[in-house]
Amino acid sequence: MTTSEIIRRDDAHVLHTYNRSPLALVSGQGMYAADAEGRRYLDFTSGIGVNSLGYCHPAWVAAVTKQAATLQHTSNLYYTQPCGALAEALCARTGLDAVFFGNSGAEANEGAIKAARKYSVDTYGAHRSKVITLVNSFHGRTLATLTATGQDVFHHDFGPFPQNFAYVTAGDFAALQAAADADTCAVMLELVQGEGGVVALGKEYVRSVAEFCKARDILLLVDEVQTGIGRTGTFLACEQFDLHPDIVTLAKGLGGGLPIGAFAMTRRVAEHMGPGSHGSTFGGNPVACAGALAVLDTLDAACLQNVNACAARLRAGLAQLPHVAEVSGLGLMVGVAFADGVSAAAVRAAAEQRGLLVLTAKTRLRLLPPLILTPADVDSALQTLQDVLQNI
Repeated sequence: MTTSEIIRRDDAHVLHTYNRSPLALVSGQGMYAADAEGRRYLDFTSGIGVNSLGYCHPAWVAAVTKQAATLQHTSNLYYTQPCGALAEALCARTGLDAVFFGNSGAEANEGAIKAARKYSVDTYGAHRSKVITLVNSFHGRTLATLTATGQDVFHHDFGPFPQNFAYVTAGDFAALQAAADADTCAVMLELVQGEGGVVALGKEYVRSVAEFCKARDILLLVDEVQTGIGRTGTFLACEQFDLHPDIVTLAKGLGGGLPIGAFAMTRRVAEHMGPGSHGSTFGGNPVACAGALAVLDTLDAACLQNVNACAARLRAGLAQLPHVAEVSGLGLMVGVAFADGVSAAAVRAAAEQRGLLVLTAKTRLRLLPPLILTPADVDSALQTLQDVLQNI
């Protein structure tokens, strides 16, 4: 099929909830995707942070195809080897004690909220269910995670929304102190606000929040759906903040391209989540878990060293480009703010025309390249952006 044929069929039958580019991708290998006419694109989006090993990484393909040919699904009524192996590996990498698997970041965040409320209600009573999140946060599109999202633009049309959520401005510790009353059970943070503009929280602010929560037995939930799995240069962004949360959520890059989400927690939280407290038909799917195990096996010290080296090269190069006012985020979760009235949306569209796929987040350009990129990939992307910005 041609690009126009693919788009025509999609527009006729798929719900129009996305503002898609007029681009139909049909194959990919490594850092590059190809459209229906065979044109190749250097991908600095990773499918919005999902394709952590790029397209069709050999180890990932081998693991997924082997598992698909062995056992594709059982439900959680039975034990499977890949599910337990992945949980064990995640506990070892995060320092947490138990994991629940779902299918997306929103599901992981929804489950984390439930686990926090279950712990608090069991321990202190039904009144203690309030969850505090940050203005400009994004936690998902289910009703609970949409409510947890601290952006008014999402709080229309779908009410009534779940109760007992509050929002405070990132960096304003006094506001958080004031909002955390006797009914508060949890504070939920993104250490880098991705959809909110790729803005990292201050380390001193995070330290103060963590100490405040610990002193009051308010559970600290860290949404690492986008920042986790090596994206920021460490397995968890938490490591760069010396942070030890009660619950961490993961998704996106975990599956390497297959749908999977997870929330990991301490033993004291896990003890309150017994049979029937939560569930998922597809969670812990053997094929998805096999793919995730391949991601974790590949994401070794050498891979993280490459992430940090390429991130430094990319950030330094971006800072030198015309019209660039600021480079934000952490590691390979990169935001670019422009001066001189330059539109991030216009830069994204022009880059696509030149064979480079990038994203936007609010008014910023957003780059989320696969973790397997090379210095040559960085230089190629920088050259394309240089050409775009010189002619914008």
